[in-house]
Amino acid sequence: MAWNEPGGGKDPWSNPRGRGGKPPNIDDALDRLKDRFGGGMGGPGGNKGILAIIVIVIVGWLLSGIYIVDEGKRGVVLTFGKYTSTAGPGPHWHPPYPISDVVTVNVDEYRDREMSMTVLTNDENIVELDLASQFTVRDPMKFLFNVRDPNSTLQDVMQSAIREVVGSSRMDYVLTDGRVEIVDAVRTRMQELLESYQTGLTVRSVNLQDVQPPEPVQPAFEDAIRAREDEQRYINEALAYANQVVPRARGDAAQILEQAKGYRSRVINQADGETARFDALLESYRIAPSITRERIYIDTLGEIYAKGNKIVVDPDNAENILNLPSGTKGSAVQDDDLRTGAPMAVPSLSTGVTSGGESGGSNNNRSGLRTRGSE
Repeated sequence: MAWNEPGGGKDPWSNPRGRGGKPPNIDDALDRLKDRFGGGMGGPGGNKGILAIIVIVIVGWLLSGIYIVDEGKRGVVLTFGKYTSTAGPGPHWHPPYPISDVVTVNVDEYRDREMSMTVLTNDENIVELDLASQFTVRDPMKFLFNVRDPNSTLQDVMQSAIREVVGSSRMDYVLTDGRVEIVDAVRTRMQELLESYQTGLTVRSVNLQDVQPPEPVQPAFEDAIRAREDEQRYINEALAYANQVVPRARGDAAQILEQAKGYRSRVINQADGETARFDALLESYRIAPSITRERIYIDTLGEIYAKGNKIVVDPDNAENILNLPSGTKGSAVQDDDLRTGAPMAVPSLSTGVTSGGESGGSNNNRSGLRTRGSE
């Protein structure tokens, strides 16, 4: 038999204690509760019990306002749903619920976002790129209340910054030399947009993981990139060769110039010396022509005989023989004279002289030679 069928004493509205079909009286229930706490509402025992319960409830409610914020997090305190303050790491207290509430936000956590998209460049070419970025929360209050959906906002900011930066650059620049500059520009632009939206977020890093032309034209772009790399390699090799040859040529040129300057100085000094010697000889010749002429004659013979071993014989006196040894080898004719032992004829000072006084000078020369030979 079902419990709600009549009969059998299983009617739920019947009095289980046999008091009739009336529902239980609320006043009787309250009286029984009062009896349990030691008397009626007006008794001293009942008042103390109720007061103790109230105190326990109030103390428990107040203790529920104690909270601890972990390291690396911030606690945003809300009073009746409105922002009140931001609590740092450590223990804190706030008026318990429903007066105040605390929402914790992790400010040290790196929030990763990745995106793959196709962008049109400034020269009307298409590139496909993969970008990854990391963010942290700088201002928890702005992060919670100024942006309804932070993830969607981050995605929109990334798309806007990438399209703005890449769209203002040429395709060759994006694919080769401009990747670092593009990453810096995208990060700066993303931070500017996040600041303008007051999101409370900070861009920590932006990584351009991959950038490629569309797949149908990739072989042609790879050939172009290889050609550009070969061009740069040839330029570097030419610069290296130039850096090696040009300093050497400059050094050789400087050496030749110094040698030319030395030769010029030597020739000029030699010419000045010859000029001074000739002027002095001319002055001596004007004072004593015959003596000067004899001296020139003797110096000339000295220069000639210094080139080889010679034997000088005085025609007037064969006993007077002058041997002029030399440490240097002379010419081929002088060497032949040494091998044959033929005496060398001494030229006369009177050769080509017409005046009688000059003939007397020739005799003086021969006398001088005999004197030197006897010595």
